[in-house]
Amino acid sequence: MLPSTAAHATPSIKDVQAQVDDLYQQADAAGEKYDAANVRLKQLRSELSDLEADQKRQDTALSGVREQVRDSVMRQFEGSNMSAVGQVVVSDDPKAFLAGLSTMSAYDGIQNSLLTDYSNQVQALQLRQQATADRAADVTQTQADLKQAKATIDDKLAEAKKVLGGLQAKQREELLSRDSTRVSAGDINATGSAAAAISYAMAQVGKAYVYGAAGPSAFDCSGLTMRAWGAAGVSLPHSSAAQYGSGRHIAASDLQPGDLVFYYHPISHVGMYIGNGMIVNAENPSVGVKVTGLYSMPYVGAVRPG
Repeated sequence: MLPSTAAHATPSIKDVQAQVDDLYQQADAAGEKYDAANVRLKQLRSELSDLEADQKRQDTALSGVREQVRDSVMRQFEGSNMSAVGQVVVSDDPKAFLAGLSTMSAYDGIQNSLLTDYSNQVQALQLRQQATADRAADVTQTQADLKQAKATIDDKLAEAKKVLGGLQAKQREELLSRDSTRVSAGDINATGSAAAAISYAMAQVGKAYVYGAAGPSAFDCSGLTMRAWGAAGVSLPHSSAAQYGSGRHIAASDLQPGDLVFYYHPISHVGMYIGNGMIVNAENPSVGVKVTGLYSMPYVGAVRPG
């Protein structure tokens, strides 16, 4: 008689909840890297554009000085055999031009200040060329970081979807509706810019969660808070970690509606406090933008924008 094999126990809702929450947190961490890389990429592209413009201006300045040096050489050799200097004065390579001048008998006769100016301009151009090349390399690396973060997000979301797909419909509804609370913006006691930010955020409840999104039809966590406070005239970066450093830090006991609240170590999620121990946040791709409890996730701290 063969020994009986124990059937695999069906995981409890609590176990599945913990597994899905962990997968979403891992996706959030990758999403934070994705948002930070996007912020960095935008900054790098702006810096690269400025450097390219600066390099172009420097190249123009160098060309002007080079023409002055050529004119000086031509005047010294006027009426004599020009074959000795022909290769020098037609060179467009700054280093070759300067090296050629140093071998000419006319070098000492050229204005010393003019040659010094030209040499300084060459060095300045080389510095700008190197800075431009460095920024271009940074852009390439940041684009690779974005691609890697996106791949991690997709992997974790696929795992979470698979876990959720193994539940029965009733169990899945129970899991996804946990901690869901119905609150309207009119129920929240806030004034001024905080009221404007809360009004925007609350109007998005029910919309989809998409990593890297900042409206109008979908948001990620920092995209929602960025747009909400943007509606109140306060500029925030599209990154929860960066938002944590964007305002005055507030103790949990001093929270007021509109304050930003942050979660996980390292920080990878942000929501907006709306009072009575509740927050509005773009939570995850399964539930989207919703109202939930302040301590429904591992709480780290809070910031008051503005």
